[in-house]
Amino acid sequence: MRSEPLRICLVANSRFPIAEPFVGGLESMTWHLARELVRRGHEVAVFAAPHSDPALDVIELSVHPVPSTHDGRHDLDAPPGVHVAEHHAYLSLMLDLARPGPPRFDVVHNNSLHHLPVAMAGILAVPLVTTLHTPPIPALASAIARGAGASTFTAVSEFIARSWSHLVDSVCVPNGIDTDRWQAGPGGANAVWSGRIVPEKAPHEAIDAARRAGIPVVLAGPVLDRDYFEAEVVPRLGREVTYAGHLDQGGLADLVGRSAVAIVTPVWDEPYGLVAAEAIACGTPVAAYARGGLPEVIHPRCGRLAPPGDTRLLAAAIQEARLLDRDVVRRHAVEELSLQRMVRGYEEVYARLVDRGIAA
Repeated sequence: MRSEPLRICLVANSRFPIAEPFVGGLESMTWHLARELVRRGHEVAVFAAPHSDPALDVIELSVHPVPSTHDGRHDLDAPPGVHVAEHHAYLSLMLDLARPGPPRFDVVHNNSLHHLPVAMAGILAVPLVTTLHTPPIPALASAIARGAGASTFTAVSEFIARSWSHLVDSVCVPNGIDTDRWQAGPGGANAVWSGRIVPEKAPHEAIDAARRAGIPVVLAGPVLDRDYFEAEVVPRLGREVTYAGHLDQGGLADLVGRSAVAIVTPVWDEPYGLVAAEAIACGTPVAAYARGGLPEVIHPRCGRLAPPGDTRLLAAAIQEARLLDRDVVRRHAVEELSLQRMVRGYEEVYARLVDRGIAA
């Protein structure tokens, strides 16, 4: 298997910039992957939304990011004009990558949720890897069902791999955390909840569970559904429940590291659970609903799980988790959840595909 540097094209999600403060885990994962691949000696170009991090070698997709008043879902709920602009942006990108002449890249890694890179993978002269970041969504599922043979698929968790297994086989390459940026913190008296403030993340249930557990809680993250925020979160704010805003990575790591426990409350099937892994990297134990990929991230030595939607048992999980040894929690992240482990996994996938192409 080859070990020399590769020329890698990363295709990002076009809805939100690949820049801090990140809107969600997909943007964070793509940013960290790009930076670590460059650090390891690869040549990386990132096709991403306008206003992405200028420190990356970004080639802008010709689509305007979704406005901040949008509700933040990555798949279906965008204005019609955004869908049209995305279609043309990804169409132009794929046609550009397929131009005659020597290929500019050795491999294309598709981290978008759009169907066109999968549907058009066969026109490329180089291999295309598509990472599955969500449970099945209609347009992407349709593209895969109609002919996925030209793309290789990875999944961010075993749960996501199983979710797509009726359509396609995928290799699990779990997401990873930069444990140099997310360092061990001292803990504290409060709980913390972080993420996109939207109904499917259910921060209001975290508040209710924290109150049952008798622990103050701090929320952090972008408000992407203002109606939900005003209806379910604002009335719950007060002396024991505060909102810290949308923090950059450094500010969020500091907040999480100074917390006694992190609460994770998805009411959808969480593909991986990056906020749980971030907390574990800070040595902060996690209490979470057992949904989607979260049971793969939260080992008993670093957290406790509760049945989805049960705030009473989640409160009990909070009380148990906060007593766990922070050094043991941190060690689990370093050994099992690291960014380096994730990137090595992708390097292995890239190398196999490139070697296969050379052999052919």
